[in-house]
Amino acid sequence: MTAPAAPEPPTGVRAAEGPATVRILVADDHTLLREALCELLATEPGFEVVAQAGTGTETVALAARHRPDVLLLDIEMPENDPPVTVRRLLAQQPELRIIVLSMDDGRRLVQELLALGVCGYLHKSVSRQTLVATVRQRDEGKHTVTVSVSPGSVWQGGEAADDELPGGLSQREVEVLEWTAQALSNRQIGSRLGITEGTVKRHLRNIFGKLDAVSRIDAVNKAVELELIPPLGGRGRR
Repeated sequence: MTAPAAPEPPTGVRAAEGPATVRILVADDHTLLREALCELLATEPGFEVVAQAGTGTETVALAARHRPDVLLLDIEMPENDPPVTVRRLLAQQPELRIIVLSMDDGRRLVQELLALGVCGYLHKSVSRQTLVATVRQRDEGKHTVTVSVSPGSVWQGGEAADDELPGGLSQREVEVLEWTAQALSNRQIGSRLGITEGTVKRHLRNIFGKLDAVSRIDAVNKAVELELIPPLGGRGRR
């Protein structure tokens, strides 16, 4: 005797739930880039952008309100100290998957934020496929980290590249000091190096700490003493 066929589900009701929607918060202070990123994500099946933020403070507040699954975090925003922001976000929502999307991929910053618990660190030059795959990636009982940064930013030749310079400065920090010695503003330095003004400020804070400097001119003088940059009045960059 043939068993009766299973009844069809009522119209409009699925027999089984599909993959859960990934709810995303996008945080970037560049409005045009942020909106373009949101439009890109909205075209991907299973993605829902629940909010947008333009500062670190706003990011923490919106994350608490919307409880997203994934946060795409640009660390070069106003009101934002990256390690502090990451700590606050994970303290209020430990399961939040934070993916940093930034032009700043200095070795120390990458390692510090990964150690704090971000699950991805992507340079803004990554492909759409890499970004989408990282957002989709879910931890299945294990901690998974995705890193896609410029070559040599984390390790170079198996050694920490930043440690090769006197004072523990990175090559990028020396470049910032070279332009600082030419009396350029933070905005001008950022324009010359292709980084944001906020990134320049962060580099200078790191430089002051490493050289135990109390001002820009003090940092420049100490860099000259360490022969990291040419003497003041010497030939600078063109």
